[in-house]
Amino acid sequence: MAITIQIPTALRSFTGRQGEVTVEGPTVGAAITALTAVYPDIKAHLLEDTGGLRSFINVFAGDTNIKKLQGLDTPLSDGTVLMLVPAIAGGTPVSAQAGFWYAL
Repeated sequence: MAITIQIPTALRSFTGRQGEVTVEGPTVGAAITALTAVYPDIKAHLLEDTGGLRSFINVFAGDTNIKKLQGLDTPLSDGTVLMLVPAIAGGTPVSAQAGFWYAL
């Protein structure tokens, strides 16, 4: 069962600059395990020491965040595309942006 994992630019240095990696796995967890077996340096950026997904990493199976499904136990079909999306932090707080007003 071929699963494509889309790697964000920020993590591509851990996958030999690959933007997409094809792995085998019946679940999201198995696919990520297969990814980390080929590219072990990415593991610390995706998984906690306990094996769970780091809180700042979102994984989408198609258009759905796996947190709304079965997490790492979410079953996959052949051809599923997983997208890794790390949370982005930083920048200037809204209150410090002179001349801008908007609600988040």
